[in-house]
Amino acid sequence: MKIASFNARRFGVKKCSDPKVSAVITKIAARYDIIVILEVFDAKEKAAKKLVEQLNSCSDERYNYILSTPLGRKEYKEQYLFVYREEQVKVKDTYQYEDMQHGDEDSFAREPFIVRFEAKKSALKDFVLIPIHTTPKDSVQEIDELYDVYEHVKEKWGTENIILLGDFNADGAYVSNKKMKTIRLRTDPDLHWLIDDDTDTTAINTTDFSYDRIVVHSSILKHVVPNSAKPFNFQEEYKMSYEEAVAVSDHYPVEVEFNPAKGIKRKKN
Repeated sequence: MKIASFNARRFGVKKCSDPKVSAVITKIAARYDIIVILEVFDAKEKAAKKLVEQLNSCSDERYNYILSTPLGRKEYKEQYLFVYREEQVKVKDTYQYEDMQHGDEDSFAREPFIVRFEAKKSALKDFVLIPIHTTPKDSVQEIDELYDVYEHVKEKWGTENIILLGDFNADGAYVSNKKMKTIRLRTDPDLHWLIDDDTDTTAINTTDFSYDRIVVHSSILKHVVPNSAKPFNFQEEYKMSYEEAVAVSDHYPVEVEFNPAKGIKRKKN
């Protein structure tokens, strides 16, 4: 089972209407059993439906999606989009984090929309995805507050099988090495950051930052395929020009693979 997070930079109807860009995003999404797309602008769900229709038209497996409501302060709002293969996973529950913790109200610009899945063919049978797209200037605070979300979900659903993923903006001027040491999500020994600090997750050729991350609890670390957590460089893989690549996004997806259930062979992309 492969899972990814992808900041697709202003993903919406306009991007889905560009044949070249849309074809690449569809090809990327088809790599995964679940992909969480960030920076989505799709209040009427037209882009999500179109992406899933395109996936279903070119696959023997059926895709479906879950889309959060628009989240944000004032006029600027984004959504979290989960696209998944129905033959591989089943949605067990969803939860919109309310971000009203006493003394820390409205800590997130775009509070996590959380989904619990049941895997049908993976050694990791039951797990929770907590996505985040932080605001760069508040990324230290938001990443730290993710720890409270993690603790809340752990208690709410009685599970430690938790994966936190997304565009953390966890590098560069936004999160220094010194500040990283103050973040609870980083200092808890039960939480493992699978994308290294020196891994470039950006598609811009003038940047080298580990903005996008995947964090897992110890209880599911044993199910992770070794060395499978990495960015997917679609420009290199699909032999695209730089201009073609950045038209898709300024980020690469970050992905991780989990071992199949006993008796099931790993799929090859």
